[in-house]
Amino acid sequence: MSELTVLPLPAALALSALSGAALATAFPSLGWWPMAPLAAAGTALATRGRRPRTAFALGLLTGVVFFFPHLHWSGAFVGLLPWSALTLVEALYLAAMSAAFPLAWRAPGGRAGTVTTLTGLWVAQETLRGHIPFGGFPWGRVAFSQADAPTLGYAALGGAPLVTAAVAATGACLAVAVTALAEARTGPPTASRTSRLTTIARTTAPPLLVALVILGGGAAVPRPTLSDRTAAVAAVQGNVPRPGLDFNAERRAVLDNHAAGTIALADQVATGHARRPDVVLWPENSSDIDPLRNPDARSVITRATDAVGAPVLVGAILAEPLPKVSNAAILWGPTGSATPGPGPRYVKRHPAPFAEYVPFRSFFRLFSDKVDLVRAGFAAGRTVTVMRAGPARLGPVICFEVAYDDLVRDQVRAGADLIVVQTNNATFGFTDESVQQLAMSRLRAVETGRSVAHISTVGVSALITPDGHETTRSGHFTPQVLQATLPLRHQQTLAVRAGAAPELALGATGILLTAWTARRTRRRHGPIPTPDTPTTTDDRQDPPDPNREPEQEQQ
Repeated sequence: MSELTVLPLPAALALSALSGAALATAFPSLGWWPMAPLAAAGTALATRGRRPRTAFALGLLTGVVFFFPHLHWSGAFVGLLPWSALTLVEALYLAAMSAAFPLAWRAPGGRAGTVTTLTGLWVAQETLRGHIPFGGFPWGRVAFSQADAPTLGYAALGGAPLVTAAVAATGACLAVAVTALAEARTGPPTASRTSRLTTIARTTAPPLLVALVILGGGAAVPRPTLSDRTAAVAAVQGNVPRPGLDFNAERRAVLDNHAAGTIALADQVATGHARRPDVVLWPENSSDIDPLRNPDARSVITRATDAVGAPVLVGAILAEPLPKVSNAAILWGPTGSATPGPGPRYVKRHPAPFAEYVPFRSFFRLFSDKVDLVRAGFAAGRTVTVMRAGPARLGPVICFEVAYDDLVRDQVRAGADLIVVQTNNATFGFTDESVQQLAMSRLRAVETGRSVAHISTVGVSALITPDGHETTRSGHFTPQVLQATLPLRHQQTLAVRAGAAPELALGATGILLTAWTARRTRRRHGPIPTPDTPTTTDDRQDPPDPNREPEQEQQ
């Protein structure tokens, strides 16, 4: 390998840290999405030519520098220890991925094989992180940084995994181009200036062109938004008395806030200042008093529903099945309608570990007594529920469920033509958690070809069309009512029909190519001496790099 294409270890450490920082800036609130492919390129270059354990350490550095600021919201009210622990666990996945990156540079197929392997490893890493442990934690997927990028269009074809793949492939092409440039510039000293420039153009232009095509290709993917069916949607952001873990200490105040916002909307409808909605949406935790068991809470909701004259989707905590509780969405019809009072309900299928239940409580209590803030565990729902509300068929998704591909996809396959993301961001204060989550809902709109209503207790809330565009958006920690007429589409995107197939195919390709390369390398060359380990006089020469141009090897 050329000396310039294998960075000195201090430079590799610096590049790894910069890559993590760059990736953090790609996500909201900064939202500098071009930094994501640059981060992918930097990670690939920093680990090139390293031993696996060194590449692992470099990837761990990248992961910590990325996840620590990205997950700042997780420690807003519980402190440094849980925040740091979550950062480390998530960073380990990037470290494991990076440990395989040196082999990607030796993958079959030359530069195309390298790009394919690096891309597949990114997807495989996110797949594992999104499923293991405790059902996984897919927050921080590269795809969720692309809500304003042209690559967002790939979501309609292959969902979030294909968006991540597009970003990773762009970064891999950039890394290949940088390596080709370094090798071309260190050609034989007898070569003329013209010859060197020709070599540079010939070796760097193709990967750069491919990177541009991939980056802009998503913009060419059609994003249908029009439909002959629409629904007038109102979403009520009622706000809470105060942010923090005890946001709902005054549970009745939170319920009253959302009822008051709905009644105020009804008054505007009555005076002709607002359109009568087909459905009104309340967020998660809008009624932490069980309205099925508490007559007072039931009366408050019924009064608001009757005033607006439309069904209301209520986010409620139900005291069932004992001794657990349930995080539910209940469609509540006005008195005198065909379906008055509480009707169909959806129970959150993926309760969040350490927030809605605590696995191995006694063990984790050794590290933090914050686990005891979760007094009653939440039961997981077992069924997909689609609710008819006027012209719309609602597919509820509660809070962190929006980060999981299958949970959103299931609602669309069950017939939902309007995705409703009910969430409560009060627990995370004024951090970026709310805008990070909103970016996920925008991706889901394109992925499913559905309008998405993203409604929070405190914001940031938005009503989103199927192309990912926000028609209206709320502020943060302020009461507000959002209204829009949203298209209702029934066609399924290719991403919904394909399901998990693109993710599995991409991830498996990366893993298999890596395994094949490792086996081939061991068989042909034995242990590979690398720049970060001592060598003897007998093994200073690296084995041939299959990604190098034939004429360069001869030189």
